[in-house]
Parts: sequence; structure tokens; C-alpha cells
Amino acid sequence: MQTSKKVLAGCIAVAFGCSVSGAIFAADQVVKIGLTGPLTGPQAATGKDDENGARMALDYINAQGLVIGGKKTRFELVSEDDSADPRTGMLVAQRFVDAGVNAVLGPYNSGVAIPISKLLNDAEIVMATVASNPKVTQGGYQYVFRIGSTDSQSGTRMAVFAAKNIKAKKFAVIDDRTAYGQGLADEFERAAKGSGVQIATREYTNDKATDFTAILTRIKGMKVDGVFYAGYHAQGGPLRKQMSQLGLNAYLLGGDGICNEEMFKLGGKTVDDKVFCPQGGPVLEQSNAGKSFKAAYRKRFNSEPLTYAASMYDGVILLAKAMQKANSIDPKKYKPALASIKYQGVAGSYEFDDKHDLKNSPISVYTFKNGQLVAL
Repeated sequence: MQTSKKVLAGCIAVAFGCSVSGAIFAADQVVKIGLTGPLTGPQAATGKDDENGARMALDYINAQGLVIGGKKTRFELVSEDDSADPRTGMLVAQRFVDAGVNAVLGPYNSGVAIPISKLLNDAEIVMATVASNPKVTQGGYQYVFRIGSTDSQSGTRMAVFAAKNIKAKKFAVIDDRTAYGQGLADEFERAAKGSGVQIATREYTNDKATDFTAILTRIKGMKVDGVFYAGYHAQGGPLRKQMSQLGLNAYLLGGDGICNEEMFKLGGKTVDDKVFCPQGGPVLEQSNAGKSFKAAYRKRFNSEPLTYAASMYDGVILLAKAMQKANSIDPKKYKPALASIKYQGVAGSYEFDDKHDLKNSPISVYTFKNGQLVAL
């Protein structure tokens, strides 16, 4: 494969110059990439976004006609809906094992990633996930890799932001009780206290809730400067709207789960410049590769990429590069090549530590203006 910079320049141009059907060719071997994510339900927008990013990368790779181990190689995506549910995720993961996939991309949700990581590791199948709970990579599983930031990084960054940038003195925390929400809330609360921000209360909801009136009414009486919501956009948008309806004039901060334009679709004009959230990696608009990726995504799907489309795109390229380096599509053989890889992708720089977390995962903070995410 070409150098990283040339690959990126070519992959964005080529991926949108061919359709999926146009990328099919006679191959001596097929690499099956399983993708698991919430393709239906409240988080479907992010699940489809992840899938779109992966498909873009597969189109590019197949257009190159890669030869791995002396064989013409075609990549195929086996996409499955885990509905952001751990039990469904386990069934999906077992189907991947039974199908003999060469790698798994995803899942999006930490609550799904934590249980399936052992299953896939025991089956010796590489898993490349954006799930952010620190526990995902703390099991010592050699086949598990994280290609995004952790809750430790995001929660800490937003706590410091609350203390230093908006000079907050008192915050309330709302935890959606998912593995993602709990881990993120823990990290924010710990870092906020360390930065001199008082945590007035920690309230609890769930990732299916629609009515936050009782929680917000209690919080309003505490006269907080802001609310930190540890959960996803499907609840974050309505929560922000209900804050406005109750006259709770406070900042709303959260993690990457609320950091996309879907928040505005659900919360309307209340999702404004008093809402702040983080994304891992650099701001796409600040690099030529990022700008090209966004333009190409927009052209193909007639929408803006959300949180992790670029990361999933990079994830597929990482897997292909590791397979080429090892000259094998067998996870047992290409895993060491992936563990030692150094690659500059669209969404950031990829190099793994001994836990298979990224060594360098910068956090960018965003706000909302006129329905669009704007990097600070």
C-alpha cells in the first residue's frame, strides 16, 4: 500500500468515484468485516453514520484491487443491528464468529462492547471499536482495539472546560445508567471536584426516557450553573428542550454521545451556544483530508457525517494496512501488525499503547450555532 498521505488523498477521491456494485471483482479470497451498531431505534442515526463511513472505506479498498498473501482480495461488509442492547449484541457477535468474519468494526455502545469483547477475543477475532468506557480495554484482551477516545479523556476534558472556560461553581450530573453514561459521569464528577466545581446532585434516568421534568425540577431548585448529561442525543435533545420549558437557564454539557446535529433535530433552537460537547480527534475542517472526507460524505449520503463516520472509515483502512503488512487476512497473523501500526488517518493519528488504546487522542470541544456543530 502507498504511504499514509497518498492513501488518504486517493481513498477519498476513489471511494466516491465508484459504487459498491462497481467495486465487485473476481477475487481469490474475501475478507469479511462484521459491523455491529444501533441501526434501528433511538440511536439509529449514529449507527447508520458508522456504517456509511465503513462502506466508503470498503469502496476505496476494493477499487485498489489489493493482493494479500499472493491472492486478489475483496473486502465485504457484514452489517448487523445490535439495537444498542447488550443481549442483542452478544447474539450478533456469535453470528460473526459462526460466519468466520476476519474482523469486527464496532460496536458504538460501551454496554455492548464490554460483553462481546471477551466472546470475540476468545474466538481470536480482532475487534476495532469506538466504545469509550475504559473497561473495554482493561480486560487484557489482545484482539480488542479502541479507535476513539475514552470516557476518562472526554469526561476530564469537559470538567476542566466547565471550571476554566465557563467559570462554573456548581453542576448537576444526570447519568443514563448505561455503561457509557456511568463511566462518563464518573469521570466528569471526579475531575469536576478536582477542579473546584461542586456537584450538587447526581440524578439517574435511562436511554429510553423521554420525560425529564421531575429531575429538572429538582435541579432547578439547586441553582446550578450547568447540567452534565452522560448519555446519548436521543435523550439529550428533549432534555435540553425541557430545560428551556422549565426556565432552567443553565449550560448543558455532555460527552460525544450528544455531539452531533441530531441533537438540534430533537431539541430545536434550545440546542444553542450554551450547549458544549467533545469529540475525539482533530476538527475535520482543519485538515485537507478532513475537508475532503466531509465533502465526499455529503455528496454521497446527502447529509453531514456525525460523530464517528471518519473513525470507522479509518478503522477499515487500518485493518487493511495491517493485513497487507502481515501478508495475511488471518487475525492471529495480522493482529501483531495492527498493534504496532503507525498511521495518520482522517480522524486522527493511530498508534496503540499496551492496552490497545490510542496513544494520542486529542479532544475537540464543540458548541451549536444555527443547528450546526461549531468547533471552539
